[in-house]
Amino acid sequence: MPYSAQASYSPRGRASVPCPDDGSRLNASTARTTATDFTLQPDDVERLANLAGPFDAHLRQLELRLGVEIANRGQVFRVTGAPAATARTERLLRQLWEDAAVETLDEAVIHLRIAESGADQASPGYVPQDVSIRTKRGTVRGRGANQQKYLHAIATHDVNFGIGPAGTGKTFLGVASAVEALNEGRVHRLILVRPAVEAGEKLGFLPGDLTQKVDPYLRPLYDALYEMLGVEKVVKLLEKNVIEIAPLAYMRGRTLNDAFVILDEAQNTSIEQMKMFLTRIGHGSTAVVTGDMTQIDLPRHQKSGLKDALEVLRNIDGISFTFFESRDVVRHPLVARIVNAYDARDASDSETGPKG
Repeated sequence: MPYSAQASYSPRGRASVPCPDDGSRLNASTARTTATDFTLQPDDVERLANLAGPFDAHLRQLELRLGVEIANRGQVFRVTGAPAATARTERLLRQLWEDAAVETLDEAVIHLRIAESGADQASPGYVPQDVSIRTKRGTVRGRGANQQKYLHAIATHDVNFGIGPAGTGKTFLGVASAVEALNEGRVHRLILVRPAVEAGEKLGFLPGDLTQKVDPYLRPLYDALYEMLGVEKVVKLLEKNVIEIAPLAYMRGRTLNDAFVILDEAQNTSIEQMKMFLTRIGHGSTAVVTGDMTQIDLPRHQKSGLKDALEVLRNIDGISFTFFESRDVVRHPLVARIVNAYDARDASDSETGPKG
C-alpha cells in the first residue's frame, strides 16, 4: 500500500488536518482542541498498511468512533480533538500497532479494541460534526441530528436500521453511503432489494421477464441511484452485475461478501424474510434496513419482520437503530404537516378504540 510524503487521513467530508511538522495551521473546526504528535516504531511499511486497513478503513473507523481527526506522514501521526480523546486515541493506536505486528487487522479487531479501550464516543447523544459522504455528483450531508446520527451509524456499524415516515431520507442516505463505499473500493457490489408485497411476490404470474416484473416495485431505488451516479453509469454497472436490484425473494440461499446491501420497505417483510435477509450478510459487507411502521401492507394476522427485528435485535452489539420523526421530513413542507395529521388521527383512534 503506497504512502506519499503528503498522505493524510481525515473523517468523511471534513477538511484534511495538516501532517505533523508542516508548519500549517489547523482548520477552524479544531478550535478548543489539542493536537498530539507521536511516532510509531520501528519502521515497517507492511505493518503500517495493516494498521491503516484497506483504503484507510481502520483509520476512518477510529476517527468516527473516537471523535478525533487522524493525520499521518508515514509513521509520524497527529491526532486532533479534545485532550482526553486524543490521549485515548494515541494509546489505542499504539496498541493496534503492536497487534499489527502479529496478526492481520480487520474491522472486527478494530471494533473489539475500541470497545475494550472504553474510548468509543459513539454514544446515543454523540453527533460528529459535518458527517458527510462524497459522490461524483457532489457531497451529501445529513440535515438535522437524526440524519447525522444515521450517517455516522452506517459508517461505524455492519447492520443498520433506519425507521421513520416517508421523506426523511432513509433510503436516499443509505444509497448515497453505498455509492461512496463502491467508489472508494470498500465494497465490490451494491445490492438493493425490496419485498414485492403488493404482488404477493408471486412474480411468475406477472407479464414480462424478471426485470419487467419487478421494476415497478424497485423504481424508488433506481431513482436514488440515478441521482447519485447518472443513468448511463447505473446502466453500465447493472450490466456488469456490480449493482443488483432485485425482489427480496431472490436473496434466499446466497451469502453476500464485500457488498453493501440495502433492504427498503422492510416493514412489509415477514419474520422469516427478515431473518433470511440478515443472515445473508457475509465478510466485509454492510447492511442498511429501512422502513416505516405506519405503512405495513401485510395481512392483519401477519407480524411485520421489521417490528419483530426491533424487539429481538435491539440490544445486539454491532447493530444500529436510527428513528426518524416528522420533523426530519425533507420533502415539500406540507409533507411533514400531512404526516403529523395522520399520526394525530391514528393516536386518537388507538385511544378511543374502534367505533360502532
